Amino acid sequence: MRTFILSLAMLGIASIPAAAQSIGGTYTVAGTNFDGSKYGGEATITLTSDTTCTIHWETGGSSSDGICMRNDDAFSAGYAMGKEIGLVVYKVEEDGTLSGLWTIAGKNGNGTETLTPKK
Repeated sequence: MRTFILSLAMLGIASIPAAAQSIGGTYTVAGTNFDGSKYGGEATITLTSDTTCTIHWETGGSSSDGICMRNDDAFSAGYAMGKEIGLVVYKVEEDGTLSGLWTIAGKNGNGTETLTPKK
């Protein structure tokens, strides 16, 4: 009986939506632009439901806001920065770091970005 109850408890833990896993918080940003130049700053991810969140970046003297979503080890965000619309796709690393690529609609190329959780 004890094994059965433990199995049920583990099933319950496994069924927690991926976004509910600890993704919210403040991150240090380190990235590269399309031309390879570097930038840094801070990002804040705020959970808004079991599956979605908002993200706010303060980087290189500018700010942008977006909507985000996690699916297992994939984390993506669509964002607006002024009149430009962009997309970033990250891989969620085991230590909580988000490693990704970003682009802007209608532009050729991509940048890189790493979000490291602030402790």
